[in-house]
Amino acid sequence: MAKKQDNYLYKCDQVRALDSLAIDRDNISGLQMMQRAGMAVFKYILQNYRKHAIKVFCGSGNNAGDGYVIATLAKEKGIAVQLIHLKQPRQLKGDAKRAYEIANDAAVPMANFSPEMVLEDCVIVDALLGTGLKGSVSRIYCEAIELINKSNLAVVAVDLPSGLNADTGNVENICVKAQTTISFIGLKQGLFTNHGPDYCGEIIYQDLAVKSSIFEEIEPEAIKLQLSSLLTHLKPRQASSHKNNYGHVVVVGGDHGYAGASLLAAEAALRTGAGLVSVATRQEHIGVIVSRRPEIMAHAVDSDEALQALLKKASVLIIGPGLGQSLWSRKMLNCAIKADIPSILDADALNLIAREQIQLSTMNHHPYILTPHPKEAARLLNMDTAQIQKDRFYAVKKMAKKYNAQVLLKGTGSLVCVSANSTIGVCTAGNPGMATGGMGDVLSGIIGGLLAQGVNQNHCLALATCLHAETADMAAKGQQRSLLPSDLFKTLRRLIG
Repeated sequence: MAKKQDNYLYKCDQVRALDSLAIDRDNISGLQMMQRAGMAVFKYILQNYRKHAIKVFCGSGNNAGDGYVIATLAKEKGIAVQLIHLKQPRQLKGDAKRAYEIANDAAVPMANFSPEMVLEDCVIVDALLGTGLKGSVSRIYCEAIELINKSNLAVVAVDLPSGLNADTGNVENICVKAQTTISFIGLKQGLFTNHGPDYCGEIIYQDLAVKSSIFEEIEPEAIKLQLSSLLTHLKPRQASSHKNNYGHVVVVGGDHGYAGASLLAAEAALRTGAGLVSVATRQEHIGVIVSRRPEIMAHAVDSDEALQALLKKASVLIIGPGLGQSLWSRKMLNCAIKADIPSILDADALNLIAREQIQLSTMNHHPYILTPHPKEAARLLNMDTAQIQKDRFYAVKKMAKKYNAQVLLKGTGSLVCVSANSTIGVCTAGNPGMATGGMGDVLSGIIGGLLAQGVNQNHCLALATCLHAETADMAAKGQQRSLLPSDLFKTLRRLIG
């Protein structure tokens, strides 16, 4: 049975604090905790690579100590093993030095690393750097990582792949590409966003027998979002219900040439269960929208007065899909953001806010929902995209604070932040097939459809993000390259019930 800490995500200093608490409370040594970690990895290798030789790459810190333990266990079990160290054992300290001494006493074969080494017919254990890395990987470690990655052999990373920043998921210059990462005590938040999913492979959590009570003493920095628990916020419908019970979503967008974006958002709101959906768009798009989806009410809107009349009927506003950045676009945005209703701002609405320095109303009783991808986030924060990706957790909280809004920072490991002081939610579902135009429009529609039905705004953004990602996983069915945003509608119906 999964424990609740399986979903807790921590920064490195928090995991170190958990480690210290566990050692103190259980009255065990750091070496004993290291031996638990080594045993966890060794058991995994036995179960999955029984007939393979093992080569363990070790650096100089506690991560290396785990590697020495693994090599010792393999030697004792009669498995062909070689330990390759990048730092001389005399440079080791503390528990890592003691782990080396035990390995040396057990006559574990050891060798100095050389870039000319040949790796073949083995499983590789990455115990090079661990959580201590803060910047770029140094030259000798780069050479070792290049050798490992070029080998095309199975790699098991100890705690996290070497080269990955455990707090941010950023890779400065190089990183071990693992098939499996076995993470100890507390899951590191960087494993699940930015570059983390590219390098971690399957992530296996081992709590190393740390008592559940210890996890209650340190608040996790983030949590993995779980669709099954979030779906409980979507209540069953009463038999006597009618369309007006489930809200009226108004989508504002679709400038010249962009009818598809507003159509996708509107259909997603309908498919999610909104009672009524309208689109405020350009005259030329009315026929296209109604012919594709007659259930959508399409309105040609070209003035503040026309839009205000429509917004009076709305319970939820989505502004941005296909909005463009023309004079018409700015007019629509300036009018729409004054509506005191739950509002989702996406795409060009965000770009206009950033470019024109448009101020969001502080009088709105409902927090705005912003759904930027990294480039849009960079504009909103007057940064470049690389800075956003370098620390996505920092960026999403900064946007929430700056705009007094709920923010979804899209991308691999999408981040949900409902306030600047809240625990960040991380969506671990989704696939590369979602990297196509229109996916964000569908997501905006799902958010709007849920809000219209009365899902609490503090849970809505997380639920919509998970629904969107898991629906895309179901729709892809292993064929990610050909996935279209409209493919999600059929599977969304099955998933949402």
